[in-house]
Amino acid sequence: MLVAAAVCPCPPLLVPEVAAGAAPEMAAVRAACADALGVLAAARPDLLVVVGPAGKSGRGPFPQGTPGSFRGFGVDVAVRLGPGTGTVPERELPPSLSVAGWLLERTGWADAPIEGLGVGETLAPERCAEAGREIAARAGRVALLVMGDASACRTVKAPGYLDERAAPFDAAVAHALGAADVVAVQALDPDLAYELKASGRAPWQILAGAAAGAGLNGALLYEDAPYGVGYLVAAWS
Repeated sequence: MLVAAAVCPCPPLLVPEVAAGAAPEMAAVRAACADALGVLAAARPDLLVVVGPAGKSGRGPFPQGTPGSFRGFGVDVAVRLGPGTGTVPERELPPSLSVAGWLLERTGWADAPIEGLGVGETLAPERCAEAGREIAARAGRVALLVMGDASACRTVKAPGYLDERAAPFDAAVAHALGAADVVAVQALDPDLAYELKASGRAPWQILAGAAAGAGLNGALLYEDAPYGVGYLVAAWS
């Protein structure tokens, strides 16, 4: 059963070494992510499942201790998905789960075993819901760390340039996540999300599938669009 969830964005810029001179600009979202992870720890889960976008096809699952890095972003920073287990998996984490691993290391997570899942960004909503239900049934008390960005089309300098649909889309997502509105999250349009480069759509809908019937309350901890990309942090408990 799902007992808590944290929703965090997944830009590598969260890592100060990657952000370099822009690191102070990300301080507020880092702090919000830490607060969201605190909600997960307070729930005392038996299992933490980390879900994040991994291209069109997705990858995973990733066991605890799977390594990741930010070498592809020009810095020699290595991470793991939770404490090592003695066996080093052959595959590396996708960037979204590497960011999750960095957040977990930063907060000193040691509260429950961890599993990772890389999700295809085009995964259909009904498949997301099914995956969420399966995750929620994995243990008596399951927590989710859900990684993903909102639209990347908020300004002319954004990765996807300016799209007038982006701000309303992000506002709707922020309201749904802040209210733990499972129905509204499930209703997000996958085609519009893809056009707006919102990488979090499928992970959010997995969360909605896991949370159906759980009666969780939500809180929106951060909402902004630095660099023209929507970053949202929320906690469900």
